[in-house]
Amino acid sequence: MSTVQNIKGEHLFLVLYKASKAVETYDNRSIGELGFSSISDFAVLEYLKTKGAQPVNTIGQSMMLTSGSMTTAVDRAQKNGYVTREHDPKDGRVVNVTLTEKGRTAIDNAFEIHASNLERLFSVFDKEEKAEFVRLMKKIGKTAEALNL
Repeated sequence: MSTVQNIKGEHLFLVLYKASKAVETYDNRSIGELGFSSISDFAVLEYLKTKGAQPVNTIGQSMMLTSGSMTTAVDRAQKNGYVTREHDPKDGRVVNVTLTEKGRTAIDNAFEIHASNLERLFSVFDKEEKAEFVRLMKKIGKTAEALNL
């Protein structure tokens, strides 16, 4: 008969922190091998692939990036020919970012490889463990958000 240990919050945090850093390192390496400078650069293209043309501030808010980080990521994407910026004809203050054909090709190819890399990472879990992982991550995330209010 096994007994459940009383594991303290500081230990749980340390385990979560170390695991998240290891996963982040793996993810950054995967993104880097695909030719992207940062996860932000990849995420901007992925977001535009999914959502279509979007205002710069909408992209940044959904990705939880500062305006400076968002501008840098969009600047790099534009320099590489992956996106264009255009003022919204209805509101000249709004700048929409649009994926170019080159950008669409780049993210389509990269996304498939990156998704495969993430599948390999999470293959350590069986189907039930994946569902439990999602449930627990959402639970701790919602609790942290509620405590931050």
